[in-house]
Amino acid sequence: MNKKLIPLLVAGTALLAGCDQQMNSTTGSNTAAPAAVIKKEDAIASVNGQFISKATLAELEKEIAEKAHGQAFPKEKLIEELVQRELLIQDAVKKQLDKSPDMQKQLDLARKSLLTQADLQDFVKKNPVTDAEIKAEYDAKVGGTNATEYKARHILVKTEDEAKKLIAALDKGGDFAKLANQNSLDAKESKNGGDLGWFNPGQMVAPFSEAVAKLEKGKYSKVPVKTQFGFHIILREDSRAQTPPPFDSVKDQITPSLQRQKIQKMLEGLRTQAKVEILIPVTDDKAKVVAPATVPGANPAATAPTPAAGSALGAEVAPVEQPATIEPAPDAAPVPTAAPAAVPAPAAPAPKPEPAKK
Repeated sequence: MNKKLIPLLVAGTALLAGCDQQMNSTTGSNTAAPAAVIKKEDAIASVNGQFISKATLAELEKEIAEKAHGQAFPKEKLIEELVQRELLIQDAVKKQLDKSPDMQKQLDLARKSLLTQADLQDFVKKNPVTDAEIKAEYDAKVGGTNATEYKARHILVKTEDEAKKLIAALDKGGDFAKLANQNSLDAKESKNGGDLGWFNPGQMVAPFSEAVAKLEKGKYSKVPVKTQFGFHIILREDSRAQTPPPFDSVKDQITPSLQRQKIQKMLEGLRTQAKVEILIPVTDDKAKVVAPATVPGANPAATAPTPAAGSALGAEVAPVEQPATIEPAPDAAPVPTAAPAAVPAPAAPAPKPEPAKK
């Protein structure tokens, strides 16, 4: 049997299982339940009397299959990898490395991360996204009013008084494009007469999209439209029907977004019930996490956050990777870490001031 360390993709779960087992059995930690006793008939190998379970091998095989996109490795090599890991674990324990403050800290962080993921997985399992919820999201973000596209121009100003003065100028025959070039706060659109191109309502904040839908072709808003970006004067130039992608073709892409929303709501509930005291100064200028789109045909900003694996805010609760004794395969394809990309909306210049992500 080849005794060299085999080139696999990093498989943190199996290694963490071994570390956790050693932590509980050798340090007397009272923060986690003792590891289950492995019987000989349930083991694949014994290393100095310490059994390696069949379940550990199965977990490694599953993880390798997922991360290597179906690429298979001989079972004997996987077993040898687990044997070598166990040898290293036993050697580390013999040297009492597991009792060092740094290692205790790392083990505690790993345990907390795994518990975080376990709680999220349990919640997702008990609160699955229903077909009715997916259909409602599809109708709201893809079908329904979003089946109509609009072509419009706008002028964005800071105050309502400024907007009213511009509306008065338009009433007197002023040229919308020229007024946009001279007055709009939008750097990009103001150079192009406020032209927003074609867009669907889902690409705009609600007050803006609702105002556009109510306007007649060739008409502009007689009352300033207020959004979080300021006050808008909107000119609806045209509209057209569009055919949304079939529900069945995008169902799986909508689900992750709804899953994240459920998790976010659950976390907000936990936070409301908890007594939380922030003990250090905080500022409001931290960068905000913006999620990638998962709803086809919608603005790429209209979904919930997707923090890194192990965070309590992430819906994809993949195991946290830890240092392993194996190196990535030289020819292995990169492992995707995000939800499937959304089917893009029809090409159109994205309006800067109104995207839902703002």
